[in-house]
Formats: sequence, structure tokens, C-alpha cells
Amino acid sequence: MFFSKNVFGVTCLLCIFCTELVFAQNTATWIWYPGDYEIWLGNSMQNRRTERGSFLPPFWKYDSHYIMVDYSKEFNLTAPEEIEIYAEGDYNVKINSNLIHGMPEKLLIPAGKQKLNFKVYAQERVPALFVKGKTIISDQTWKVTNEDKEWIDESGKVSDISGTKYLLAGSWNFYDPNSPPSKFRLPTEPQAAAHITKNEKSWLVDFGKETFGFVKLHGLRGKGRLTLYYGESEEEALGTKTCETLDELEINNSVSRDTTLTGSRAFRFVNIHFDDGISFDSVSMLYEFLPAADRGAFKSSDEQLNRIWEVSKYTLHLNTREFFIDGIKRDRWIWSGDAYQSYLMNYYLLFDSPSVTRTLLANRGKDPVTSHVNTIMDYTFYWFMGIYDYYLYSGDKLFIRQFYPRMQSLMDFCLARRNKDGLLEGKTGDWVFIDWAEGLSKKGEVSFEQLLFCRSLEAMALCANVAEDTDGANQYGALAKDLKAKVFSIYWNEGKGAFVHSRVNGSQTDHVTRYTNMFAIFFDYFNEVQKQSVKKNVLMNDKVQKITTPYMRFYELEALCAIGEQEHVLKEMKDYWGGMLNLGATSFWEKYDPNEKGVQHYAMYGREFGKSLCHAWGASPIYLLGKYYLGVKPTSPAYQTYLIEPVLGGLQWIEGKVPTANGDISVYCSTKQIKVKGDTGIGTLRFKSKNKPVSKGNNIRVIGNGVFELTIEKGKEYVIAYSAKL
Repeated sequence: MFFSKNVFGVTCLLCIFCTELVFAQNTATWIWYPGDYEIWLGNSMQNRRTERGSFLPPFWKYDSHYIMVDYSKEFNLTAPEEIEIYAEGDYNVKINSNLIHGMPEKLLIPAGKQKLNFKVYAQERVPALFVKGKTIISDQTWKVTNEDKEWIDESGKVSDISGTKYLLAGSWNFYDPNSPPSKFRLPTEPQAAAHITKNEKSWLVDFGKETFGFVKLHGLRGKGRLTLYYGESEEEALGTKTCETLDELEINNSVSRDTTLTGSRAFRFVNIHFDDGISFDSVSMLYEFLPAADRGAFKSSDEQLNRIWEVSKYTLHLNTREFFIDGIKRDRWIWSGDAYQSYLMNYYLLFDSPSVTRTLLANRGKDPVTSHVNTIMDYTFYWFMGIYDYYLYSGDKLFIRQFYPRMQSLMDFCLARRNKDGLLEGKTGDWVFIDWAEGLSKKGEVSFEQLLFCRSLEAMALCANVAEDTDGANQYGALAKDLKAKVFSIYWNEGKGAFVHSRVNGSQTDHVTRYTNMFAIFFDYFNEVQKQSVKKNVLMNDKVQKITTPYMRFYELEALCAIGEQEHVLKEMKDYWGGMLNLGATSFWEKYDPNEKGVQHYAMYGREFGKSLCHAWGASPIYLLGKYYLGVKPTSPAYQTYLIEPVLGGLQWIEGKVPTANGDISVYCSTKQIKVKGDTGIGTLRFKSKNKPVSKGNNIRVIGNGVFELTIEKGKEYVIAYSAKL
């Protein structure tokens, strides 16, 4: 395995990898048991959901933080040093195992080799620690444990060896000792209303676009009832009996005062009703947001496509909060399938790694595992896939090694639920989701679930190698190989030229759906003949049930891009996302059906306004345009090597940037010229040209069939004259 003994004789997870850490010098931060704050904050955020005043918590298992955490680190001081101590909870401190009486706020540490230990206890919040001195600071190099297995003998001597397993401390961006993690709130900024329609006892306030935050009433005075009906559409705000969210207030203000509502809401319109005797001067809002800067960019010769990119970007920002959430109006929960797509979009717009790891940890929770992530089988597999993608894009080995045991226990849960044929089918308590699609069968052994399971086992094998668990890598690799062979033997139908949807009672069903087939394309499971068969018989076949959710359109269009159908995908993006824009969308929806009319577009789940008009999975053009048009993707972790394969797809020109952990990759491509520059790693530019391309001073390699390649070195700009194959 990958454990080692540290200098104190105790088992320390990851201590042999500590040299890989890079931290800001002399910057103290709040630290905690890794994953605990993410779980605590996730519980806090997800329980803010209300529906017309009713409290609606998530319906899956809740985990909690450890209430007692031991923090330790060894220092070698050349001179005595005073430290300041801050803690979330009660604490004690030891120097070289000697207990210091009381809970000192300051402490003088003697010169020489000193081992500091803190025990912090808190029940209602995460036990967190902040230590600041000249050289002694709390940061991610501290070791933490939730169970101190040391013991003492009859003489009072502390044991030299124990079974304690240490992890490296968790942290985020809390560098102020007076702003502890439990007090964290997202920042806000004021925004004015775009238009207000005033009636005698009601105001209809339009903020001009979908937004999120707190309504503020200026100069509120009087006595009586005031009710706010929120709407992502005007119809919803006016639907006082059926709108999804509302606030009811009893006002008793003898003097005029500004009042900010305490509950954050999603809305474009707010319909404010008030009793006689209540008045206010104006209405504004405080827009709440995560301050994550855009690093990716995209622009093209098509203005509608540019608008689709901008609205996609805004949609992702609205749903990137403490975590990547599904939608801002209704659930505001951390759904693993929704989050997986947000991770991928994030890599092409924000490259905000902490948001990814926070979400992964909150979704995973703790052991023991008693159900699938969010209770959904496929969402468990998206969690595994998200872990490996995070490593591929970020190169963060420490995260993989730190949380590999949680991957193992979740995979053990999945393996234990296989049937006699080694396949998974829904059991009591399992939700087999796949997609919102009318009449979609979830019975039997669904091929889509086996495919995602296979990919998850491959992810486990790769992460086991990162964690230096050779036995695990071999085991998971063999399981993945075996399951992949079963998927082809059980579900591939030569007559249909595709995977069938499921097997029931040991027999293939006749039904063919898009899901398994399109995922197998970008998983690269098919040979070329099979790809073309699936392209013809499934992806380009209108007789196969169409997909109407942006959630699965994401993957359908990715599969088409992966087989070179960017021109077709461009038309689909303009029709689908452009169709929402034509209906006045200012953010992209949970679901769009062009056959629906009027208020039909707002209905879902049997409710008149149940549909989310700002859903994270609606922002997928960010990912598609970055990966398959600008054509940038890592081929080894953290873009140590990467591919640039620009495809115009019928456009006259495209340009943009793709962020990485160590700078940006810039691409411009027209029908006659390509310009690229990478701030990191070694890239390969691959492109097609009708004639022999030219790049002054650079060696362009001929691959064949009009395909050429050029090596891209870090920090150097390349300009290539060519003639695009249209």
C-alpha cells in the first residue's frame, strides 16, 4: 500500500509526498480535517431550499464533521517564537507532549526542536485552527487526525508507537484569523431594477435578466402584511397561487427603514403585494456570487454563437456558488451528475480547482457507504469520472492520494451490489436516472449503467496508480477489462448496428437509445466501423428517441464532435440554445422542447412553474466550443502535454483561450491562418489543409491525408498559413 512510518513512529498517510506541496510562504490560514468543512458547508447550503415557505431538505444520507480533531506539526526554531492561537471550538495545546494549562491566546514556543499538538472540539461547527507566528503558521502541511490512538503506561510515559493515521490538513481561502470558516458568506453587490410597474397594492419589479440574491426594500414603513412572489418569468411572478418561491413578512415599522430580506432567491421578476398602510420608496437587490474570474474566452464569426457563449457563461456563474449546484431556483442541491458537467465547463472557463474539490468532497461524504451518491446509481459513476478528470486537468496528485480510500470504499459498495453475472441493476433504494425522457425504461440490466460502471473502474485503476496502490490498479484494471467485454457481448446487436438499451431476464430488449452508444464514442470504446455504424443508426437517425434535456444534449453533441461532426453540431447549438434565446432566455434552462408553446415552456414535474430556467447543465457550449472547436485538451495530467486541434465547423474564424493550472493556451483559426500560443507544457497542433502549410522557422510534419502537425513549445507564438479543408 501507500502508507509510511513518520519520524514519530505513527502511520502517516501521504507524508512521503509532502515535498510536492507548494504553499504561499509565511501565510497562515484556517485549517480543518480534510473534507469536513466541505460536508458541513454543503449541509448548510442545501438546507436553505424552500418551496412556498416550506422547508425542503435533500432526501439522501447526511454526514457530519468530526467533532474532535488533533492537529500536529514539528518545528526547529533558531530562537524562541510567540504564536497567536485562534480556534473554532474549545482547544488544548501540547509542546513535545507536555500539556499547557488553559486555552492560551498567545504562547511562547522555546527554541529548538518542538512538536506542537492541538486538540480542537466543536459540535455545531467544524473544529478549525489558526496559528500565526513569525515562522510557525497553520497551513496544509499540518497533520490531522480524528482519532488519537496514543496511550500512556503506568509511569505516565506516552507511547512511542500508535495506530493513528494522519492526513494533511484541509483549507480554502480563510487567511483572516477574525473571519473563521463558520462565518463564511458569499459576497454581494447592489443591483438596480430595470423596470417597475406600480399598481395601488402591488409592484411588479423586473431586474432585466435572471439573477440571484436578496431583495432590498428602501424606505419600508407601516404595519401589515407584505408578500413577495418570485418568478424566473413574468408569468411565474404573477402566478401568486403557483409560483415556486415566495416570502411573507409582517411589517411593523413606525419609521422608514431599508430592509434586506434574509433569504436568497432566484428570480428575474418580483411581484410585491402589500396591505394598506404599507409603503416603500424603491426596490433593489444584492446580487450574491462566488468571485471566480473568467479565464477562458471564445469568439467567432457567428454573432448568435457568441451570444450563446455569453449566456452559457452567465448560466455557469449563477450556478457556481459555494459548490456547483444544479439550478438556482428550485433544488439548489449538489447533484453529482449536474456537477460533473460543471467541472468540465469549469476547466474551459474558470479553472477554479477549489470549487471542484469542494463539490467532490461534499458529494462523497463519509464512510460507511449506505447508498449511491444522491441515491442515483449513475451519479455515483459520474463522481468517479469527475475525480479522474480533475487529476487530468489539474495534475493534483495529493488530492487523489488523500482521498483514494474514500474512492475504494465507494467502489466496494458498487462491487458488492453486482448480480450473479457481474452486472448492476436497480435495487431497493436505488434511483436509476439516466435522463428525463418520456417512457424511458429503467428495468433490468441497463446498458448505460454498465458502461458508466466500466469507466469508473478504469478511473479507479488510474487513480490507484497515482496513489501507488499497485495491487488495486491491477485489480480494478482487470475488472474493467472483464466488464467491457461483457458490455459488448451482452448489449451489442449486429442487426441494429448499435448497443441495445437493456437486458431483462437474460435477454436483450429490442429498444435502442442514444445514451450508451454516444458515451461509448467519446469513451473511445468503439472501433472505426462501430463508430460509423452508431453514427448512422443512432446519432443521425431521427427514428431513435430524441433527447430534449440540455443535460444529455451535452453528451450527444460531444459524441458528434468526437467523430468530426462539428458543422452539424454548430447547427444543433444554434437551433437548440438559439431557440431558448429567441424565447427571451437570459440563462439556459433545465429542459427545452421547441414543440412547446407559451407557458408550457415553464412547466415540469406536474407543476406550472416547476422547470428551472437557470440550470448548470444548460451551459455546455462552454465545454464543447473549448474542447472541440478551439480544440484544446490535455493528453497528460496538468497539460504537461496537450493537443490543439481547431475545427471551424462552418465558421469563418474562431478565437479564444483555454485556461490551465499554469497559464493559458490561446488559439486563433480562420480559413487561411492559425495562430497558437501555450503558457505551459508541450503541445501538438494538428490540423487539415488543402495545400502545404507554411510556418516560418518551424518544422511542420506531414501525417497523411491532408493532416499536418506542429510541436508547440511553452511561451512561443506560432503562425501558420494554410488553406482549410471545408
